[in-house]
Amino acid sequence: MMDVPGWLDLAATLDLPRSGAGPAFPVVSPRDGTVVAQVPDGGQAEVDAAVAAARRAFDEGPWPRLAPAERGRALLALAELAERHRDELALLVSLEMGKPITDAHAIELRALISTLRFYGELAGKGADELPHTGPDALAMVTREPSGVVAAVVPWNFPLTLAGWKIAPALAAGCTVVLKPSERSPLSALRLAALAREAGLPGGVLNVVTGDGPATGRALGLHPGVDVLAFTGSTETGRHFLRYSADSNLKRVWLELGGKSPNIICPDAPDLERAAATAAWGVFFNAGEMCTAPSRLLVHADVADQVVDAVVEKARALRLGDPLDPATEMGPLAGRTHLERVRGYVDAGRREGARLRAGGGHDGLFHEPTVFDRVTPGMTVAREEIFGPVLSVLTFTSVQEAVRLANDSPYGLAAGLWTADLGTAITVSRSLRAGTVWVNCYEEGGLNVPFGGYKQSGNGRDKSVHALEKYTELKTTWIQL
Repeated sequence: MMDVPGWLDLAATLDLPRSGAGPAFPVVSPRDGTVVAQVPDGGQAEVDAAVAAARRAFDEGPWPRLAPAERGRALLALAELAERHRDELALLVSLEMGKPITDAHAIELRALISTLRFYGELAGKGADELPHTGPDALAMVTREPSGVVAAVVPWNFPLTLAGWKIAPALAAGCTVVLKPSERSPLSALRLAALAREAGLPGGVLNVVTGDGPATGRALGLHPGVDVLAFTGSTETGRHFLRYSADSNLKRVWLELGGKSPNIICPDAPDLERAAATAAWGVFFNAGEMCTAPSRLLVHADVADQVVDAVVEKARALRLGDPLDPATEMGPLAGRTHLERVRGYVDAGRREGARLRAGGGHDGLFHEPTVFDRVTPGMTVAREEIFGPVLSVLTFTSVQEAVRLANDSPYGLAAGLWTADLGTAITVSRSLRAGTVWVNCYEEGGLNVPFGGYKQSGNGRDKSVHALEKYTELKTTWIQL
């Protein structure tokens, strides 16, 4: 992999958007605070134009009428182009939101490319239904594309989460208007350009840039949008549900926040690995991850051993320039987000949690932070921080661990470490979470669904089940 000067040389060759005739907003890199691009600030007129293009492509264009396998070939072509431009796309992600270049290249781009390939290969392999009837009738149940999909995605995994929305929607035959976060529009704009190069017809994949209160709201209220898929905060998800109710009752699919518990039992098969994974999970991507295991629930008998190991890992993490391949944790995504994380650290101290590691910051670089002696009612135990802050709670029985884990308005994911198969099965069934990892964390493939319970959202990304969000069931009954 290139060193910092090599990445800077590549950055100098990028054709980044500059201010034009219309309103624009700056893209400020958290790496060093420089303005790396000026991107159009889309308002109602731009949203109307993007939705109109998507509507024409759906109502009049070839895309929904192609054989599914043909749509799949276009997605596979896009995957190959993303692979060919992997360095460029990874660099854009790193510049726009501060992800370490090693993670952007190896993880973010791998996820995007794998997702495009998965749905490219899946297209054309579905089957409709012929329910049994009497001899005088024929019944058919078919899946048809829903129409125009608005995909609104956040900045923490800008290409991964865009891929999770647009790939199944396109495979199903829908057309898409993608709105990236105003913090991370550059990678999405480049992906759309590659989509045209891959052969997607005009209007099939559109990108409109702008902020949530204006651009996002306009999409949420737009009568020309049939389905809206959103990943982001629970608060914003509520807004999209209201927008749907106030407009055309578009279907709204939400992947929202989390406060994921990570339970370590005293019989964990490898306590050292459990502790290392707990630290990696909560500090990966600077903690800016909806599934971050930000509540560590550890049995009192092994709490000191586990927490000491987590603290050691936290203190050893290398913070630095996101373009340095050796950097393990980069900056937070922006000044306002830093202040939000700082507020939670202050709350932890104020409410009586013990600070074991970190707590400080240098510019946008926030130290990996560990609190123990946390009680269930503390702010740091209940609210999503979305930063590198771990809250440690202890338990003395499996039943208490399950109660603590489920004592949350969220239900996105959970972890469990135990050598007992019965405990693994019983506790996994008892946890109110969309994904439960046993003796691991953040593992899995595209063939399993992802989504949450409770206020962590509805619907599922990934797997064949994601196609359900972008298709309608039609019954045709033919009397013979």
